[in-house]
Amino acid sequence: MTTLAAHALDTPSALVVLPAPPGRGAASPETMVMGMPLLRRIVLAAERAGFDRVLVHPRACPEPRLLQGTRAVLLRPDAADDVPGRLVLLPAHVLPQARWLRSLREMPLDPGTPAIDPAVAVMVEGAESGRMLRSASDGVPDLIAELGRHRPHVVPVGDPAGRFTLVGADGAKAAEQWLLQSLIKDTEGFMSRHVERRISLSITRRLVSTSITPNAMTLVSLAVGLLGAPFFLSTDPLLQVAGSLLFLTHSILDGCDGELARLQFMESPIGARLDFWGDNLVHVAVWTAMTIGWSREVDSLWPLLPGALAVAGTALSAILVSRRSATAPTDATARLADAVANRDFIYLILVLAFLGKAHWFLVLVALGTPIFMLLVRWGARRRQAA
Repeated sequence: MTTLAAHALDTPSALVVLPAPPGRGAASPETMVMGMPLLRRIVLAAERAGFDRVLVHPRACPEPRLLQGTRAVLLRPDAADDVPGRLVLLPAHVLPQARWLRSLREMPLDPGTPAIDPAVAVMVEGAESGRMLRSASDGVPDLIAELGRHRPHVVPVGDPAGRFTLVGADGAKAAEQWLLQSLIKDTEGFMSRHVERRISLSITRRLVSTSITPNAMTLVSLAVGLLGAPFFLSTDPLLQVAGSLLFLTHSILDGCDGELARLQFMESPIGARLDFWGDNLVHVAVWTAMTIGWSREVDSLWPLLPGALAVAGTALSAILVSRRSATAPTDATARLADAVANRDFIYLILVLAFLGKAHWFLVLVALGTPIFMLLVRWGARRRQAA
């Protein structure tokens, strides 16, 4: 880690939410975006990004209730007397992702050299933070654009895909679509991206304004998945197809809990563990039912071997990934977790179910899970060697 990067992580930070520039059709701080006022979304994203303080200009907060339950406070005229090490200014009509704000908080920056994204954000560190904060508290109109005009040679700020500017009559609707699209991971399988996510995002859009919590959706998804498992005890194609469709429904609903958690800023270690182990419980239940059904069909015990390998491999893979995530969370660990969570295999089960042969999938699981575990171990050793 460079000296500047290490310094950025240790430096106290504050985000200041400024009034939107006048006369540009900017959305109001009270504009509802996915069931939550815009200003509240900005504040919660800043808290999630790890800012030590979140200050809101009084003209950017028409109702104090918008800040209830958060750590944000209104910006006072004397705020410049207590200047943080790093200051980020953001207009109240710009909706940020927490990861984008985190990149602003952590990126290396020479003291006294502002980083400006014209009309969107400005970041500064050092003695100039006090002057910048004083200008903000004095209510300088369009402060960010003013700084951009007087300081043309600046460091670019962050990834443009990490924030969305709400302007015009359709600003809120476009922002909601942008938020939903940001929930789709690059690591998702083809069918998951183009089929399941379309359905789960549509459901989430309707649930986000209700009192249904992410953990409640996890339990609903778990119940649907377990309900589908007994259908695989039969070799009847119609029953196996019904079980496969319930399995697929479980997969779709399972996407909703994570989507709700991110949209409502309700991510938690407990929720993540409940989701992870719930998924694996459903898999184990389905593999077990397939094993018993296969053994009954051939009137022999030999299908118990691939079934036992599939169940044991799934359980051991889950334990291995959970331990890696708990002890050494890395980008590689996240990719492994995404690989385990890839649900495109369900469509192969559905195809086999039409033939009454869904249990054939156990052979792939029995062979695939040991290979997966070997790859995990190999990757871990490579990281240790590096």
